Amino acid sequence: MGTLIAREAARERFEVTGAVAAQDDLGMGKTLRRLGAGDSDTRVSPPSSLAGLLRESDVCISFTSAQAEVNNLRTVVEGGVPYVSGTTGLTPQQRREADAVLTGRVPAVIASNFSVGANLLIAMSAALKALPQGFDVSIVEAHHSGKVDAPSGTALSIAREVSKARGYTKTVSGRSGASKRAPDELEVSSLRGGGTPGIHTIHAFGPHEMITLEHVAFSRSSFALGALHAAEWVTEKGREPKVFGMADVLGLEL
Repeated sequence: MGTLIAREAARERFEVTGAVAAQDDLGMGKTLRRLGAGDSDTRVSPPSSLAGLLRESDVCISFTSAQAEVNNLRTVVEGGVPYVSGTTGLTPQQRREADAVLTGRVPAVIASNFSVGANLLIAMSAALKALPQGFDVSIVEAHHSGKVDAPSGTALSIAREVSKARGYTKTVSGRSGASKRAPDELEVSSLRGGGTPGIHTIHAFGPHEMITLEHVAFSRSSFALGALHAAEWVTEKGREPKVFGMADVLGLEL
């Protein structure tokens, strides 16, 4: 994602003032140009350089591991620049910690998915509240075989909206053997394979009909462009120092 964001940033008239990766990253010390991430001579730096780079920047965009995200937060708020984070796999405790550190210090956008279409799908899932009692809702998400967390952050966001809309109190991931569905269960299934950027599907099964809502990402560039859009939004003058979501950026009501 870092490579894609740097590449798309140049096309969207952003200036990349710094790039940070893990100390053992294969791109360490190389220029973004050499890595195929645009035409910038900015070099990839270790995490220890983050504070200095923030002093030269208007916004910080982060896609990293959950633990690295937590470790970097205080450096970010001390730098005083708006923050955009697409890191997934945060535990509930880590997310609460992130919100606490950022709130009142800098404006931030945290989202599990920066795709405009995926966020519209999340917003649309709230409309399932209108369906009669006899409808059952299931969520299926598919990603590349290298994705670590399951279900995806986007699927979890959809699940929260569906559970609020339909009154589900339990989540089931996969079934085997004698496993009849209970009325209070929401099914969320994960598939992993190949280089799939991301597919999220909502099935609403009625007694005599079915509704399917689906978002398909053709490439991860959709996430990169969404993150850059969020970066523009969060840096607007007068933005309140609190944590926002992509629904705020896009003006969607959940």
